[in-house]
Amino acid sequence: MGALEEAHLAAAAACGCDDDEEEDLVVLGDGGGEEEAGDAMEAAVRALLVGLGEDDRREGLRRTPKRVAKAFRDGTRGYKQKVKDIVQGALFPEVGVDKRTGSAGGTGGQVVVRDIDLFSYCESCLLPFSIQCHVGYVPSGGRVVGLSKLSRVADVFAKRFQNPQRLANEVCSALHASIQPAGVAVSLQCWHIPLPENLKCKSSQGLIRTSHSSRSGVFEGENSSFWNDFVALLKLRGIDMEMDSHSAIPPWCPLRPNEVPLCNGHGKRMTTNGAISPKSGSSPSNMVSAVSSMLLSLGEDPLRKELLGSPQRYVQWLMRFRACSLDVKLNGFTLNSASVYERPDVGATDHRAISSELHLPFCAQCEHHLLPFYGVVHIGYFGSEDGEGIDRSHFQALVHFYGCKLQVQERMTRQIAEAVYSVSHRGAIVVVEANHICMISRGIEKIRSSTATIAVLGHFLTDSSAKASFLQNIIDTADLEE
Repeated sequence: MGALEEAHLAAAAACGCDDDEEEDLVVLGDGGGEEEAGDAMEAAVRALLVGLGEDDRREGLRRTPKRVAKAFRDGTRGYKQKVKDIVQGALFPEVGVDKRTGSAGGTGGQVVVRDIDLFSYCESCLLPFSIQCHVGYVPSGGRVVGLSKLSRVADVFAKRFQNPQRLANEVCSALHASIQPAGVAVSLQCWHIPLPENLKCKSSQGLIRTSHSSRSGVFEGENSSFWNDFVALLKLRGIDMEMDSHSAIPPWCPLRPNEVPLCNGHGKRMTTNGAISPKSGSSPSNMVSAVSSMLLSLGEDPLRKELLGSPQRYVQWLMRFRACSLDVKLNGFTLNSASVYERPDVGATDHRAISSELHLPFCAQCEHHLLPFYGVVHIGYFGSEDGEGIDRSHFQALVHFYGCKLQVQERMTRQIAEAVYSVSHRGAIVVVEANHICMISRGIEKIRSSTATIAVLGHFLTDSSAKASFLQNIIDTADLEE
């Protein structure tokens, strides 16, 4: 690893983004048609990389087209799956108790499967979003369905380009039609990444969260006792459907308000105070065409009403992370790596001289899968002897500079540490905590995983107590950022 080893860069949890030999995803169908579609998708991804000003042959990007194509194919496999193939043979007799003495099991008792973790692709911007799904049903005809089938049916419809309410409706309708119960209830909590500038300090804050539900049969009606029981059983897990129903529902996709799509590749931009935001500018037509061809390769119709404008919005998101050829000189930071890896003389360190800027939010784009990763950066350094510090806005600008491009977390951590050390000269320590959307999509689907990386330079290398003091400061201030 060279410089990374010299900088004592350690990963507290590996993100797994550069795993070239990852397991093959589920193969749907056979023959050469899918290979041709895969080749077309990879060519489209290469066109996107070129449009972003990148060299698709450089290390780190060579296998990106293959990874992106595999992720999209796996994430939309629901189009080729049928509910009846899942439910067929999974209905079992269960007589329950006599209706005169109560309801349970196969004669009317409610069954609820909670906390089903899923992900889907937002049909408005083609970015993944995470889902926590809860499914309840009331058996009828003395039959119950295998519990795993409820989550598998939900996954069939999640693995498509979706919006949350339609997802809830489709899961509810499919289950009602396939297992023929007395009723079905579906509740979803969904989280969509916002625009980078709207992320808050804590990585769990700032996400766009919405709640949606759908119900049929005995769950319908304002006074349904079955629906009230369903809501109560969710409350046992800390999920308050009643509170969510009274909350204002925010716009789901943050990119959709920027323009009103007319047809794919074109859109009418919205204005704010009479001015058009530069962020919502027109997208390169060749990149939009490449995304449209990806949709066709996946078996979708780019001209479907719900997908109109989606390729353009996806490209607009990517263009926020376009390669920049500017010198690394920003608000007083000038990177001078000549002395970055010189080991300092061992000596006593005044911990009072340690300055820190914590919980700086960022959003970057994983160069291995073209998916966002986001979180917070913590920076520690030894201030100047005259006690003069560096303004927080300068650090935020520095984080933005290294974050708003195709990146990997390990490299970003090192680059920020080097830039800070080039100014402080005495020592720098950087910790990055991030959630990777590529960890919730693709085959691994590690919904609640997070990744931490640390880079240590200068006096922080030789003074373990100084490093421990900085790390403890992160812990002590975590609750203040909630």
